Amino acid sequence: MDRKDISKKDQIILQQLDVIRTMTENNLSRMGTDFWGHPAAPPETAKPQTPDAPPSAPPLKTDGGKERSDNSAASTGNDDTKAPEQTAPPPEKIEDLQLELEGYIGLTAIKKEVKNLINMVTVYQLRKEHGLPTTDLSLHMVFSGNPGTGKTTVARLMARIYHSLGILSKGQLVEVDRSGLVAGYVGQTAIKTTRVVNSALGGVLFIDEAYALNGRAENDFGQEAIDTLLKAMEDHRDDLVVIVAGYDALMDDFIHSNPGLESRFNRFLHFDDYNLDEMLSIFDMQCKKGCYQLDEETREMVRDFIQEENTNSIAFGNARGVRNIFEQILVNQANRLAAQDNVSRDDLMKITPRDILTARGMDEDAESAVSSEAEKQAPPEPGGLTQKKQAPVPPPAEKSRAEKNSSAVKEHELP
Repeated sequence: MDRKDISKKDQIILQQLDVIRTMTENNLSRMGTDFWGHPAAPPETAKPQTPDAPPSAPPLKTDGGKERSDNSAASTGNDDTKAPEQTAPPPEKIEDLQLELEGYIGLTAIKKEVKNLINMVTVYQLRKEHGLPTTDLSLHMVFSGNPGTGKTTVARLMARIYHSLGILSKGQLVEVDRSGLVAGYVGQTAIKTTRVVNSALGGVLFIDEAYALNGRAENDFGQEAIDTLLKAMEDHRDDLVVIVAGYDALMDDFIHSNPGLESRFNRFLHFDDYNLDEMLSIFDMQCKKGCYQLDEETREMVRDFIQEENTNSIAFGNARGVRNIFEQILVNQANRLAAQDNVSRDDLMKITPRDILTARGMDEDAESAVSSEAEKQAPPEPGGLTQKKQAPVPPPAEKSRAEKNSSAVKEHELP
């Protein structure tokens, strides 16, 4: 084989390697896009799409639907390249955020802890403005409690509070779990976790069921995600807050399994389960938002339904379980109205006992409720008053054999 042939072979190999490199970069970019989406390029700098490049996705919508940029790496696969920055929304008034916090149902202990944190951060900022010395302020937190107790809701509010107080530059919330941080091959977990951290810069990174990162298996890459996360928390401590959440005992074991986690997470907020009255208030709030009405009798039936289902707060899911019950009832209401010939506005707003009983699987009682409701709504009889139907008079009882014989004898004795 002469020198010319060898050069041609090397050229073909280089071309193949270039194709493989491009495909690998695009695959890594798509992997990040599956979770966070591509940042939209400004109109003046946007380039036409090519078949090899993944399509651009809209920016992340967080914080009540407000658009915020995804600060993940660009589609070239280079982690050092940042997405185009977008203007952050103006900070909200801290007084408005505190009123919103007070409007949440339950969460008494959490409201107190959040107020303490707001006061501490406010004084910290004032000391900095007056040139007074300040200690390092760690704002990373651990949220523990059962599902449906409001952890994600409070985390989103905390991001907005920190933005209002000037601690965070944007105030968005990025929510992930283990699947959003850990990859299946060596070296990919660090890339994946870094992309997620970049998307959360300027806001709060909320990791649900964070204890799942500590798999402790031989081929588990959860520890790589933890190490990458700890480094990012140190590198971006001025503009990133991390909140990890999960069950009480599991989160305690997770934090104490790593000295780096122990030193960075020193604020623990426990979310209690909702009691029956609070869950009923959550149902009332759902009805108010959706313009649904129910009388006191029907409301008591809802209370019984919630109490019946909430035998296990973990399985039921607290506020999440109440929302599921609400949706079941609306399905039954829709099925009932679909069978009616005429549906009025009041019908669309009203929740009846039949809807509750059907959701509970008590079909016979639901039919009885329908009959009772029909009687109440029956039109009045002529004359202005509803006449009660009289019970039919039973036929006279048949005479006994002795009585028949006695009558026959008397008739025979007559002259």
